[in-house]
Amino acid sequence: MAMTGKRRVLYRQGTGFWRMTAKWVLVFGALYLLDGGLLRTWGDALIWPMIGILLWVPFGIGVVWYPKKDQLVELTARELRVRRKRLPMEKVNLLHVARLWLEGRSTADDLPVGEWRRFDRVVWVPLRDGRAFGVEFRDPAAFAKVFGAFAVAACGGPDIVRARAAAETYPDPLPMRPRRSADDAGSWLDLLDIFN
Repeated sequence: MAMTGKRRVLYRQGTGFWRMTAKWVLVFGALYLLDGGLLRTWGDALIWPMIGILLWVPFGIGVVWYPKKDQLVELTARELRVRRKRLPMEKVNLLHVARLWLEGRSTADDLPVGEWRRFDRVVWVPLRDGRAFGVEFRDPAAFAKVFGAFAVAACGGPDIVRARAAAETYPDPLPMRPRRSADDAGSWLDLLDIFN
């Protein structure tokens, strides 16, 4: 948990750009040291940093990082921010989130959240209108833990969540389709209408 200005950030996930850059430098730096120190001369070993620089933009940025650029996520008590888009908490079905967290499961499958492994995975954020917005995380269990605890607290605690869940009815969240067909009246921008 961190403070950004006057906002209290509950969870933050970066794009991983600098982590990827550091790995890139380490790999080609190690090749340079290995080749220059053990195999050939230092001048001949300069080929490895040059290869790293030449591959950096087309492969490192274009292939490895660019598809994951939307993993910049920030959760505060007021909104869920995915890159530059903001989803107000008023549109999120926090009761559903809290109920699932107390039951130890997710909207995606029946695998308990505690058994989620650390790898890229989409976490579905349920909305009040019955849709579910997918957000990709590198450590989905860590986000689910923070988001679930926040939802339980925002709804008044575990006992109130269980009582409200037993009394209230709401549509089961359905994942939003990434794009609509050309003959559909809607457009792919419908995905963004949950943001203001």
